[in-house]
Amino acid sequence: MTDPNAIQPSALDQLPDRDPEETAEWQASLDAVAKAAGPHRAAYLMRRTLERAEAGGIALPKLLETDYVNTIPTAAEPSAPGDEEMERKITAWNRWNAAAMVTRGSKYGVGGHIATFASAAWLYETGFNHFFKGKEADGSGDQLYIQGHASPGIYARAFLDGRLSEQHLDNFRQEAGGNGLPSYPHPRRLPWLWEFPTVSMGLGPLSAIYQARFNRYLTARGIKDVSDSHVWAFLGDGEMDEPESTAALALASREGLDNLTFVINCNLQRLDGPVRANFKIVQELEAQFRGAGWNVVKTLWGTAWDELFQLDTTGALVRRLREVPDAQVQTYQTRDAAYIRQDFFGADPALVEMAKLLSDDKILECFHLSRGGHEARKVYAAYKAAVEFKGAPTVILAQTVKGHTLGEGFASKNANHQMKKLTVDEFKTMRDLLELPISDSQFVDGQVPYGHPGADSPEVRYLQETRAALGGPAPARRVHPVAPLPAPAEKAFASFDKGSGSQNVATTMAFVRLIKDLVRDKESGKRWVPIVPDEARTFGMESLFPSLGIYSPKGQTYEPVDRDQLMYYKEAKNGQILNEGITEAGSMADFIAASTAYATHGEVMIPFYIFYSMFGWQRTADQMWQLGDQLGRGFLVGATAGRTTLTGEGLQHADGHSPVIAATNPAALTYDPAFAYEVAAIVKDGLRRMYGEAAPGEDPDVFYYLTVYNEPMPQPAKPSGLGIDEGIVKGLYRFNTAESAGLSPVANAPRIQLLGSGTAIHWTLRAQKLLAEEWGVAADVWSATSWTELRRDALEADAALLRGEERVPFVRQALQGADGPVLAVSDYMRQVPDQIAQWVEQDYSSLGADGFGLSDTREAARRHFGVDAESIVVAALAQLAKRGEVKATAVKEAREKYGL
Repeated sequence: MTDPNAIQPSALDQLPDRDPEETAEWQASLDAVAKAAGPHRAAYLMRRTLERAEAGGIALPKLLETDYVNTIPTAAEPSAPGDEEMERKITAWNRWNAAAMVTRGSKYGVGGHIATFASAAWLYETGFNHFFKGKEADGSGDQLYIQGHASPGIYARAFLDGRLSEQHLDNFRQEAGGNGLPSYPHPRRLPWLWEFPTVSMGLGPLSAIYQARFNRYLTARGIKDVSDSHVWAFLGDGEMDEPESTAALALASREGLDNLTFVINCNLQRLDGPVRANFKIVQELEAQFRGAGWNVVKTLWGTAWDELFQLDTTGALVRRLREVPDAQVQTYQTRDAAYIRQDFFGADPALVEMAKLLSDDKILECFHLSRGGHEARKVYAAYKAAVEFKGAPTVILAQTVKGHTLGEGFASKNANHQMKKLTVDEFKTMRDLLELPISDSQFVDGQVPYGHPGADSPEVRYLQETRAALGGPAPARRVHPVAPLPAPAEKAFASFDKGSGSQNVATTMAFVRLIKDLVRDKESGKRWVPIVPDEARTFGMESLFPSLGIYSPKGQTYEPVDRDQLMYYKEAKNGQILNEGITEAGSMADFIAASTAYATHGEVMIPFYIFYSMFGWQRTADQMWQLGDQLGRGFLVGATAGRTTLTGEGLQHADGHSPVIAATNPAALTYDPAFAYEVAAIVKDGLRRMYGEAAPGEDPDVFYYLTVYNEPMPQPAKPSGLGIDEGIVKGLYRFNTAESAGLSPVANAPRIQLLGSGTAIHWTLRAQKLLAEEWGVAADVWSATSWTELRRDALEADAALLRGEERVPFVRQALQGADGPVLAVSDYMRQVPDQIAQWVEQDYSSLGADGFGLSDTREAARRHFGVDAESIVVAALAQLAKRGEVKATAVKEAREKYGL
């Protein structure tokens, strides 16, 4: 059996010891300290030695945890500029109005959160008063990712400085009637205030990292110098459990993003109770961030603790703070001094002696009130250290009490996240605590009043003057007037109109070729931001590597293995491509930052993010909602699309449903183009709408989702005739008729309309030929470029009818007069083409690839799902047989003939 006390082998055993005697002396010294002064003293000396080594630049593994004390000792805290008493009054008004707003709204049952801002008030106020740069500052100002549940406090501050009225506050979470305030940071709902949606927890920290990184990208590429911009992300300690919260920590440290600060409000509570009831969340987070290479600043204890730490000559207090689990710290918040004396101080004889020197009031002050995150001086010191630290991002772990100042009924209670109101008596207690000049007579009919010192009061003047000095109000979203981008040369798009001749080309390749032409445009080429999650070669994009370069803040510090090849792997400090590695979430965060640069930085950028279609919407649909909320613009491209097209890859790679998910996002314009010229027409229209001159009534704050395929197929020339481009953009046009296809059906032949999207149109065209040549049926083929846009247009037509306006859906207009039934086919589940069924006047049926994907050849997979040409023929004959236009026996004959 292994001796647990034996010294275990380590990596040091692999290194030669050039002075074993000296090593033995050091080890003996450590043993002597442990024996004479105890293991705690030995551990203390070791930690201090490691800290000294790290400070001196000696290469040693980092110390992942420090003591459960403030990183910046009181003696080293800088003096905060400004008027601390005035800032206290401002914070008190904001605390009051945040609680009043939610409480007043509770009578309508709309909900709201009080406790989060109550714990984080000083974390925000210190930043607003001294650090957060506004939009009129140099560069683009700072970017603030506000914790979603703290929104009432932000509204309260905007009310104090005159940006919101009492009517606005009374319409918190009541937006339908106008002048309402959204529940959380939602730019689409309140676009002059909110920049970044954050309440889908985990997405805020991820986006903040990539926003800081994108700021560096813009500066490095010479688009705009935003080196003075700082990104601040406010998070909850419970939120850090979301995998997205920590997914990109290594990226931030690897690229030295010292323009980024995380502020984690460690109130030790999540939605239903303690974050780490039996453990220490602060220590866990410290180790996690230090291990990832971040600078960590802990702001845990207020000044009331200074006396206790001075009495701690043995280290017993620090040891006890390290060992007490979080849930017990929370319990101390709610218990009396006698309990704390027994449970906390009674655990160690040295602490028993210390407690004898402390009054009950002192103990309660420390354990009930005094937290680092509740003191402006402590928070200021942490923020100053963060913005001055160079070479790595900083995380501030600020300990607070959830529900602070809201009274005993709120503070540290497990249910406080669900508690939506205070009683009148609780408000009066809060008023007295905050020393606010609000009289009892202002509580009319039991309703709490809003508080405001007056538009010309010293508090408001101070608030507005400090914000003016920092560059204006914050948070704020500004869309700077930007001239529309000139349209790229028509040649880039028109080159696809003639088709590919005898060459087979996949639509993925067609899209990449189009992008290669567009990035060469003298006016807009530099504004394209190609984003790919480590699949560039899969999509045929390697030719962009040497011409555009892959962005890296270090450039290329090595000689690439393929240096002698034409399409070698090139990284550059001013590289244009963002090749993110295997992270769809990170790539989406890139896309969001680039797609909103027109507002964040006043610089129009054109991102396109190309990905395995199965691993886009299915994996990161929440970020697509974030993108829509943030009013992002750009092109999402689901490559290797379809359930049967990615031959051999199997179930988890077979995308049969991404357009279904995309259809749920109101900001997503979803297209499934079949041909290269359709891809070009859709991209051209997207550039016009999002970056050029949008037509009246068109919303430019949308993004385009295109599915493209990896199956090389003949690319036909664009049909001639009126309305083709309009049909491509609106979602449907007739590609050919049986006659124009040269199939010469017999007179009075039964006729059917075949609608195909994406790669399915190729099987549909083959079915058209089989129907004519083997069954005497005339089929017209339509390209359905967007089932979703057809549906949305029809829904708008329905809404117009309810308003008394006469409007015919485009799908009905397009198919008007088309003979026979309609059969719709796609490489997706039938739910995709069925989106338009209720607006088609003809008899309607569909075919699709429902169910799980499978590994096989394309032909076998299509036969399995019943979407191949022969299956289309059988389905078409069945439709016609129902109408009595072909013999009923024809369906059985066809099944037998084709082996179905």
